[in-house]
Amino acid sequence: MKKTASQRMRGMAFLQILWQLLPAVLLGVLFTAVGVLHVTSRICVVDIGYRFSSVESEIRTLAHQSDQLKLEMATLKSPGRLEKIAREKLGMVAPNAGAVWSISPAAKVARSPQLVNAPGPGRASKTFANMNGLP
Repeated sequence: MKKTASQRMRGMAFLQILWQLLPAVLLGVLFTAVGVLHVTSRICVVDIGYRFSSVESEIRTLAHQSDQLKLEMATLKSPGRLEKIAREKLGMVAPNAGAVWSISPAAKVARSPQLVNAPGPGRASKTFANMNGLP
């Protein structure tokens, strides 16, 4: 079938309208794409803000827990508490006055007359052993 002149004219008019509307359509698509990108970026920023806030809250909570644990550790390590546990639960007693021996620094020990004739390293000195009540 052959197209008539009026049909051709309508087709050309339609194409002419499309060409005139094309810049407006492309501009609309461009604005829509920019809008979608802008909204997406704002959503990402808000999401990161919420995450940051929750991490800060967790940091504060952990710092508070750390402070509480440090206080608890200091309480548990207190000499009075340790002495009480040693006496009551472990049955320990304070040593007698002569039961505790003080060891002098190495320079003073070397000048001690009991150790001058002591055998070399690895062998026990009878004088030192007898002096400390060891067998």
